[in-house]
Amino acid sequence: MQNPELRNTVDTIVRRAAQLRRFLDIEGKRREVEALEARMAESGFWDRPDAAREVVSEAARLKGIITPAEDLRRRVDDMRTLIELMDESESEDALEFEREIETSAPKLLGDLDELEIRSFLSAPMDKNNAIVSIHSGAGGTEACDWADMLLRMYMRWAERRGFTVEVEDIAPGEEAGISRATLRIIGEYAFGNIKSERGVHRLVRISPFDSNKRRHTTFGAVDVVAEVDDDIDVEVREEDLKIDTYRSSGAGGQHVNKTESAIRITHIPSGIIVACQNERSQHKNKATALKMLKSKIYEKAQDAKRAEIERFYSEKGDIGWGYQIRSYVFQPYQMVKDLRTGAESGNIQAVMDGDIDQFIQAWLRAGCPKNRNKNIQLDD
Repeated sequence: MQNPELRNTVDTIVRRAAQLRRFLDIEGKRREVEALEARMAESGFWDRPDAAREVVSEAARLKGIITPAEDLRRRVDDMRTLIELMDESESEDALEFEREIETSAPKLLGDLDELEIRSFLSAPMDKNNAIVSIHSGAGGTEACDWADMLLRMYMRWAERRGFTVEVEDIAPGEEAGISRATLRIIGEYAFGNIKSERGVHRLVRISPFDSNKRRHTTFGAVDVVAEVDDDIDVEVREEDLKIDTYRSSGAGGQHVNKTESAIRITHIPSGIIVACQNERSQHKNKATALKMLKSKIYEKAQDAKRAEIERFYSEKGDIGWGYQIRSYVFQPYQMVKDLRTGAESGNIQAVMDGDIDQFIQAWLRAGCPKNRNKNIQLDD
C-alpha cells in the first residue's frame, strides 16, 4: 500500500475489531443463545408467559450483539483480503484496490465505534425509551431561552439517531423560551444513549436580551430517566398522589386550550412532580403522567444504589455554579467542553444542531463499568 496513513488505519481497524470481539465474548454469547433456544424448544415453555418473554427478550438482545459483530468480522476479513491482493498486484490494479479500501475504511471504522458503544449499554434499563426533563436555571429570560435551545438540541439529536420524540409537557417562559419541558424519546437504547446528559449545562454568550451587549452566564438543568416497562413493579398508592387538572398551554387547537385536559401529579412522599398535556384526552394524559411518575420513582431508587458512581460521573446538584457537566461558550471564543471527560468541540453550530454523540460516547467510554471493573482499554 502506497499510503502509509491508510495502512495504519487498516491496522487499527483489525486490532480494534479483534479486541472488541474478545471484549464482547462472542463465542460465549453464542453458547448462551443456544441454551436459551433449547429452553424455548421445550414443551410447556409458554406455560409461564412472563418468564418466557424474558427468555425470548434475552435471546434477541444477545443476537443483536452477535449479528453485527459477525458482519463486522466478515468485512474486516474482506479488507485484509483486499490488502493481500493489492500487495500482489501490478501498479494499476493495486491502485484500484487501494481506492476501494479508502472508500470502505471510514464506514468500517464508524460501524466499529457504533458496536463498541452499543457493547457498553448493558444496564437493565439501557434499551428502554427515555424521559428527558429540561428546566431553566439562574438567569431569568436568558435562562428560559437557553432551556429552549437545549430542547431543540435534544430533539435534533433524537431525529439524527432515528428516534421518535413526543413533547409531553412544556411551559413557556414569561418573555421568551421555556421554563420547563418534558420529552419522551422513543427508540431502542434511547435511554442508554442519552443518560449521560443528566446534569447542569452552562451557557456563556452575549445576550440578545441585553441592550448593552454584555456577556451573560446562564444555566439549564437536564434530567433523564428510563421509561419503566409495564412488568417493572413500582408501587404507587392512590392516597400518596395529588392530582391537579388545568388547561393546556401553547398551540394545540380550541379543544386542547379550552378544556382541562392537562394533568399534574405530585407524589407526596417523594415530592416528585410530573405533568402531561400532550393528548386531548384527560384520561390519556393521566396514564402517561403515571408512567412518567413510576419512571422517576424507579430512577430515584436506582440513584440511591449507584450514589458513588453518580457523584463521580454525573452529579446534577443545583442549577448554578459549581455543578455544571458541560460548558457552551459562544463568546469570546467558541467551544463546547464536557467537564467530566474533557471532550470538546469548536463547532458550536453543529453541537446545537444535535451533534452531541462525541460527548455521549466519551462519557460511556469513561464511565462504562466493564472498563473500570475489568481494566479493559479499547484503543482509539
